[in-house]
Amino acid sequence: MRFYSSGIHLYRANPAKAGRDPATVIREALAKALVPYYPLAGRLREEEGRKLVVDCAGQGVMFAEADADLTADDFGDVQSPPFPCFERFILESTTIAGVEPVIDRPLLYIQVTRLKCGGFIFGQRFCHCIVDAPGGMQFEKAICELACGAAAPSVAPSWGREMFMARHPPRPSYPHLEYREPAGGGADQPDRVLTTHPRDVARVPFFFGPREIAGLRQRAPPGMRCSRFELVAAAIWRSRAAALGYAPDEEVRLSFIVNARGRAEIPLPEGFYGNAFAYSVAATTSGELTGKDLGYALELVKKAKSAVTYDYLLSVADLMVLTGRPLFALSRTDIVSDISHAGFKSIDFGWGEAVYGGPAKGGEGPVLGVTNYFSRAKNGKGEEGTVVPICLPKDAMEKFQLEIEGLTAEL
Repeated sequence: MRFYSSGIHLYRANPAKAGRDPATVIREALAKALVPYYPLAGRLREEEGRKLVVDCAGQGVMFAEADADLTADDFGDVQSPPFPCFERFILESTTIAGVEPVIDRPLLYIQVTRLKCGGFIFGQRFCHCIVDAPGGMQFEKAICELACGAAAPSVAPSWGREMFMARHPPRPSYPHLEYREPAGGGADQPDRVLTTHPRDVARVPFFFGPREIAGLRQRAPPGMRCSRFELVAAAIWRSRAAALGYAPDEEVRLSFIVNARGRAEIPLPEGFYGNAFAYSVAATTSGELTGKDLGYALELVKKAKSAVTYDYLLSVADLMVLTGRPLFALSRTDIVSDISHAGFKSIDFGWGEAVYGGPAKGGEGPVLGVTNYFSRAKNGKGEEGTVVPICLPKDAMEKFQLEIEGLTAEL
């Protein structure tokens, strides 16, 4: 997770806040929030075995304010990432050759951009080593509460990372395909997604509303109970494999994030704001995935989803210690993350609910197009559904669209 995750919140003018500068209000609240959340004001240091620790010496976070000759309406009805011209509204860190981008850098970058209509944009970049989406939202809500006059955040932060420490001795007890390259193919057959130049990538948001979900449910095995996430994830995985034209014997994967919060068997302390999830993997050959019906993919997704337990999380920690904390595997892998329940729009600094709240980009991580977000949105008819921005080589996108249309058409 050695990268930054970016978010954008767009706000309209609020007559009740006339004369108040949002940058000043947020900056003062941010300073107060960093007192209980002091690790966020520190810096990461790397120790033996690539182990990361936080030096808590009050180094601070990066904060910038800006002005734009734009109004909130100029951005249109943004329903899903990427946010238009997001690069202008998030404060980027500098790149230092030969140094990993998260070591000895600020763990949080914030930019408040005032708009000429009286609204503003709040842009942030969190170091993903320190927080996940719910943890970041917890911190931002603390800023909101302080900005609105609270004496202290309603939820006290808890560090609690020791509950995910590796065991002594480490004893990984699961295959953990998420950290092993898939079978089949080779150096002479690199993954097209990983080698396509950004200018040759198409980015299209796909909306799964009541009609599309009904079509997918009709293709599920009779009696199988499936969540919306499982249906959409299975459909995207199958369609993506078909569109990219992998050889029938090549292993293809769907890797998705399973949240550990709110589960009785995983005793997270109240106020925990660190990473509380694991990657789980569904794997099969391209020929099996695309040659069988959607029910086959659904079975694999449901099985992988149920595999993540507290013991699984500890097994991941053990594996990290033994293998030098590798990056998760990317080849022939579609990574999906459901952020529809993260509560981005609920971030209110006193100006009201955000017009747009969510990721700045269409995906995070080291390679464009590998990670896809699931978020909630409404279509032109006002119907609510799941929207997923997909990145694929341009010549594969048309095939993907046809595959999705075939799976979501009502029988």
